[in-house]
Amino acid sequence: MGILIFIIYLIFHIPAIILLLLGLSRLNTKPENAKKLLIAAGIYFLIGGGICASMVS
Repeated sequence: MGILIFIIYLIFHIPAIILLLLGLSRLNTKPENAKKLLIAAGIYFLIGGGICASMVS
């Protein structure tokens, strides 16, 4: 059961982690694009956390 929850957690949070890393890597070269990516990553973390929390409870 724990492994299944961990896999679901990864499915919902890997895109947010990728967006976060892309935003941080583009922070110096394209600040406007990086800001949008960081905001999208934050929203994705909130939505993914809410979905994962509702599945576990």
